[in-house]
Amino acid sequence: MPLVLTEEQAMLRDAARGFLSEHAPIAHFRKLRDAKDPLGFSRDLWRSMGEMGWAGVLVPEAFGGSGLGYVEAGVILEEAGRTLTPSPLLSTAVVAATLLNRFGSDAQKQKYLPGIAKGEAVLALAVDEAPKHKPEAVALTATRSGNGFRLSGTKVLVLDGAAADTLIVAARTAGSAGETDGVTLFLVDGAAKGLARDATVLVDYRNAARLTLDNVEVDADAVLGTLDQGFGALAVGLDAGRAGLAAELVGSASQTFDLTVDYLKERKQFGRTIGEFQALQHRASHLFTELELARAASLKALQTLDAKPDGAGPIVSLAKAKAGSVAKLASQEGVQMFGGMGMTDDVDVGLFMKRIRVAQEVFGDPAFHADRIARLRGY
Repeated sequence: MPLVLTEEQAMLRDAARGFLSEHAPIAHFRKLRDAKDPLGFSRDLWRSMGEMGWAGVLVPEAFGGSGLGYVEAGVILEEAGRTLTPSPLLSTAVVAATLLNRFGSDAQKQKYLPGIAKGEAVLALAVDEAPKHKPEAVALTATRSGNGFRLSGTKVLVLDGAAADTLIVAARTAGSAGETDGVTLFLVDGAAKGLARDATVLVDYRNAARLTLDNVEVDADAVLGTLDQGFGALAVGLDAGRAGLAAELVGSASQTFDLTVDYLKERKQFGRTIGEFQALQHRASHLFTELELARAASLKALQTLDAKPDGAGPIVSLAKAKAGSVAKLASQEGVQMFGGMGMTDDVDVGLFMKRIRVAQEVFGDPAFHADRIARLRGY
């Protein structure tokens, strides 16, 4: 497929840019940050996203959603990346919706998908248990108990975990940590007895959570997908999140680049605007070409998820790694070209640097994905 948006997708991009610029500018993010909002996002804005059809972008029309695809989800996330919009779009509308669509029972779909589509429900995926992303290292245990299971263990860096109504928890029902067999996904009520949530404010001021599960009881209907064979489903959900994060990183990097170029046209040194200096022009040109490569890789990953999701792993990892590396470069160049003031709170470029560094790590950094591509290719 051509690596360009269709007319309808371009219209969605323009609508998303206009809506977010008006209702969720960077000032909106700053307000939540300064108020130390416990959720880290606005419930009203989330409901508005439901009314716009964004919360249900991947939810089938039969359950009240828009029934669109990953390219459309990526278009929205890229624009959200431009304004640092805090919302459950990634955790709920992309990752959770993907898992429920692909692997949920009819009863689970009926229970959760309409709430997602309306922008009322918040779901979060709990997978990692250590500082670095390693999904196969699931050690949290799920042991048989009557007609259900008891879950015990901890999870870290659970995006939107402090606000989630329902958690999708990866647990080990067989085997040992490091094995892909024996992993099962469970739907856990956010108010379940024995579940403790410790909200963690990340360096980019977004909220995540550390979860502690102490003999949390769930029944057999809480299993999402197939018992002991949940790692394949987990990989599908993670790839959806990785592609979404790649799109968001492209948006954040693009906005950082735009802010930097505007500054190069305004800042004067030695009687000339600094954008006239050839060295800075070369650096800006190099960054522009890298951004276009990252945007192409991101779009290709999203298109592949729509066309053949089970074979999208390598291109998704490529897109996540490339977008993360280019976004990091964009933020570093932005801060350097702004000078020392680039890291002050008065200048937005420093906020983008912090967000980019967190998004680069979530669901695997470039080194993780380079290794994953090699393994998927048989090396």
